[in-house]
Amino acid sequence: MESESESGAAADTPPLETLSFHGDEEIIEVVELDPGPPDPDDLAQEMEDVDFEEEEEEEEGNEEGWVLEPQEGVVGSMEGPDDSEVTFALHSASVFCVSLDPKTNTLAVTGGEDDKAFVWRLSDGELLFECAGHKDSVTCAGFSHDSTLVATGDMSGLLKVWQVDTKEEVWSFEAGDLEWMEWHPRAPVLLAGTADGNTWMWKVPNGDCKTFQGPNCPATCGRVLPDGKRAVVGYEDGTIRIWDLKQGSPIHVLKGTEGHQGPLTCVATNQDGSLILTGSVDCQAKLVSATTGKVVGVFRPETVASQPSVGEGEESESNSVESLGFCSVMPLAAVGYLDGTLAIYDLSTQTLRHQCQHQSGIVQLLWEAGTAVVYTCSLDGIVRLWDARTGRLLTDYRGHTAEILDFALSKDASLVVTTSGDHKAKVFCVQRPDR
Repeated sequence: MESESESGAAADTPPLETLSFHGDEEIIEVVELDPGPPDPDDLAQEMEDVDFEEEEEEEEGNEEGWVLEPQEGVVGSMEGPDDSEVTFALHSASVFCVSLDPKTNTLAVTGGEDDKAFVWRLSDGELLFECAGHKDSVTCAGFSHDSTLVATGDMSGLLKVWQVDTKEEVWSFEAGDLEWMEWHPRAPVLLAGTADGNTWMWKVPNGDCKTFQGPNCPATCGRVLPDGKRAVVGYEDGTIRIWDLKQGSPIHVLKGTEGHQGPLTCVATNQDGSLILTGSVDCQAKLVSATTGKVVGVFRPETVASQPSVGEGEESESNSVESLGFCSVMPLAAVGYLDGTLAIYDLSTQTLRHQCQHQSGIVQLLWEAGTAVVYTCSLDGIVRLWDARTGRLLTDYRGHTAEILDFALSKDASLVVTTSGDHKAKVFCVQRPDR
């Protein structure tokens, strides 16, 4: 998440035409135009973070390829065509999360760094209501399985639930610092993971509560299994627990070599809940049997050697797994990495099938239901559609002027809804020649 100072700086950034690009002029001057010999120390300082290959690619496709606010993995200002049909612009800072109502796919809820969450209509961007009362960045938001309730959660751990038809708040709770939040797939039950290691489960709106105590470190990601009876939770210490939601006890605990060698970043399950895929900053994706709790496969990027675990207080510049998921029609899994690699793995042979490269880091991926098409959004502000059978890029959608931070896909895959560091959410109509 961006710090207060960073977000303030972003908010104060003047329009493109009024900026003087001192940093870029220095780089261009040193690399190409400076007639005199540069001082070696100065040159090293100026060029330390420059990736010439990516700079050249960006200049070819974008004449205004200036970096307004240098960020890791982001190339160029991303100014250019806007393919979106609708833009929602009521947020005043980065928009961190988006979710669609599962019943009709006509409403979206978005949450942002401006401490606000909004429920709005996809067809025209019309605001239905604001989920008011948050005092920290809203990082989680989602509708209940029947679309009657919408939940919002902020970084401080304040969770609120609203009834969609009456637009009234019906429940709230203050937990610890929030890491993730998810609705139960078949009941008005809300789950959340917090920085103290607990996973919480509430019946809404009556508030009946159960906690699942993990190790003494953040519960960084979680997912309710399709049977609705179990949940898989990943932790900062690399351990994975599969919980019995009724009993409140762990069925399986994966730690040590079975777990990850770094904090977990994401978790997914296949359609019938028999397999779990976990991802971590250790750059590995582990395939786990939900029945036995055993690791049945480990996937690593072929271009990057296994990363050593990062010591306390150290900052890792290594690659990491950012998002993953299962194809519903073929035995394939997709893993998205911070270095911009989308890896398609064949689960039956546990081999790498395709490697699809992005210009900057992948933030999230989603499989289209009933097809072998995988969608990615990335730090370059672009949504891409890939055919996982061939590894071919089908199409891409542009319109954001900053990194995409989250996205959602309608059930019929006709709409993609994105949120971005440019303070906007956008709706893109997906048109594919192959269907």
